[in-house]
Amino acid sequence: MAIQSPTFQQQDWIATLPAVARNDEMVLFDRYPPLTILGLTMKRMPRSGKRRDRQSPTAAKAAPQKTPPQRELPTTVVGVVTAAKWGWTLEVADRKDKTDYILRFPDKAKELDGQLIAARCLPSTKHGRQEAEITTVLGDPEDPRLVSLIAIHSNNIPHSFPQEVLDEAAAAQPVTLKGRTDLRAVPLVTIDGEDAKDFDDAVFAEAHQDGWHLIVAIADVAHYVTEGSALDREAYLRGNSTYFPDRVVPMLPEALSNELCSLKPNVDRACMAVHMWIDQKGELTKWKFERGVMRSHARLTYTQVQHAMDGKPDKTTAPLLETIIKPLYGAYACLIAARTRRGTLELDLPERQVVLDKTGHVKAIVMRERFDSHKLIEEFMICANVAAAVQLEGKGGLCLYRVHDKPSEIKLETLRDFLDSIGIKLVPARQMHPSVLTHILENAAGTEHAAVVNEVMLRSQAQAVYSPENIGHFGLALAKYAHFTSPIRRYADLLIHRALVRVCDLGKDGLSDEAVAILDKKGEHISGTERRSSTAERDVVDKLTALFLQDKVGATFEARISGVARFGLFARLNETGADGIIPFGSLPRDYYVFDEKKQALIGERHGRIYRLATPITVRLETADRLTGGMSFAIVEENDGSPKPSKPFRKDKRPATPSPTEQRKKGDKNRKNEKAEKSEKVKKTVKNDRTQKRRKSEKPVKQARK
Repeated sequence: MAIQSPTFQQQDWIATLPAVARNDEMVLFDRYPPLTILGLTMKRMPRSGKRRDRQSPTAAKAAPQKTPPQRELPTTVVGVVTAAKWGWTLEVADRKDKTDYILRFPDKAKELDGQLIAARCLPSTKHGRQEAEITTVLGDPEDPRLVSLIAIHSNNIPHSFPQEVLDEAAAAQPVTLKGRTDLRAVPLVTIDGEDAKDFDDAVFAEAHQDGWHLIVAIADVAHYVTEGSALDREAYLRGNSTYFPDRVVPMLPEALSNELCSLKPNVDRACMAVHMWIDQKGELTKWKFERGVMRSHARLTYTQVQHAMDGKPDKTTAPLLETIIKPLYGAYACLIAARTRRGTLELDLPERQVVLDKTGHVKAIVMRERFDSHKLIEEFMICANVAAAVQLEGKGGLCLYRVHDKPSEIKLETLRDFLDSIGIKLVPARQMHPSVLTHILENAAGTEHAAVVNEVMLRSQAQAVYSPENIGHFGLALAKYAHFTSPIRRYADLLIHRALVRVCDLGKDGLSDEAVAILDKKGEHISGTERRSSTAERDVVDKLTALFLQDKVGATFEARISGVARFGLFARLNETGADGIIPFGSLPRDYYVFDEKKQALIGERHGRIYRLATPITVRLETADRLTGGMSFAIVEENDGSPKPSKPFRKDKRPATPSPTEQRKKGDKNRKNEKAEKSEKVKKTVKNDRTQKRRKSEKPVKQARK
């Protein structure tokens, strides 16, 4: 399913922006940062009074009238109650929403002046402003803990569980060994982040003949969340969990996500396990799925495991180093070798991490560290996902694949134009393979263009979605791929678990025929909820970043140009990764021409050139904590003071006119010459007529005499 590029209209201009994607857990899906634009194309549309294809009044009446498409208003809008001339309005927290909302019940709105509220959009009329009705009072807009609530309400993310869902979760009981394999003696361990609360996967590896035997055990969510139950309906509605710096909106109630379905150490837990055997080349040779009861032998973190392998084990990892951790790395070495031969797309995109203090205020914004221990778990999960997809292949349409199409020709042309501007050639579309793009990224690594090449490469990718129609996964260079390893937080994985139960005859709670019949609709729905969560998570990080930088307005920062458009530039700060706009009017004075292929603004008079990825120094002008928007101005002097713009010279040695000015001047001269010539012709004709009239009048006068 291709991404449709959204179109924004303003007066008689139409700006079409390319749809983009982001990388998460080695798979690509939608990401649309509003402050980074690449390949912006503008089309001049004829004004309504100058159209050449005008119809006759009769034809116009006969022709069907097309209603212009209108932007769909959100069902819920969040903002601050503000007084205006025409009543009480809403200062909206979404910077993309330019609608003027007027609040019903002004007396109630007056009491909430200056408060952050959520309102329900009411059906609009043909005339007047859009009305909204207050539904929830969130609190003081200065409270940083409300930032995530803004995203939750703005994106219509369900965040409270109905009572029947909570009752079902509370009634769940631990499983017994009946009909299950006893895996409690296997030294499975969980490896997650320091702040993780739900542990849905555990891993184990041991040497086996000429290769390795791997076990990936996943929480058996399908046992507790049965098809058609209240828990199932709510999980499907949410589609996935949503993660914010200060809270989590889980797909399942905490009684399951943090308790019975969380693989905590030293407690018995129901699991769906896959045994995998790989050879020394990292190729999957055979596999087996089973339901079991496991007991995690340790709760480890990525940092702990990495330090242990680097020779700095702690009291938890020291006893596990030789028997558990090193075998995991041995199997990982084979898997990563297979990945390299396969030629996957290896994007290097730092992820911002917002660090909060106990009161919810932003303490710091840092780039999240990435260790080999992260990659180890990712490779184990990818291998398990492949095994699940292959197991379900050809079983009557039971598999909901995770598919990622190759880039479209339009996006490849945009990418090719940019790479050409920095001296890098791209192969034709028919020869495109992820290894080709990775080779370009490797060549760009360590150069000044490395960050932006990764970003532009990411934006050229298609959107990964869930679909029963398998087209493979371009980014991972895999022919078959599905999501199996996170049923606590992704409904797609829960569907795969049910399908495996049915195919492998592991119980009576497998995927039903009714669910199989609408698997395509389910895939579309959960692909949408995934994008919804991604948008909300990104908005929260942007708003918290703006809040963190709000008291630094006027300070200077090192940055790079992350986008170029006709109306200005976009910059990304090196330290925090914050994005902001540099409006056209704040650029040093010059006559700028936008070169779309080179992605540059070129000053024709003074020779200034602002290109994509160019390092610059900027001054923070504004930081709106409510919307997350920021604006910058370019600082040109080393001392941090803005360089004054040079006025156009009018002295004895005027500046050399630009080609555009020369062309305009030539057009003006030719126009003047034409006007003068026309005036001479008119005078000549007039003189001739006057002489003829006088000659005709002379004989008449003589006759009268």
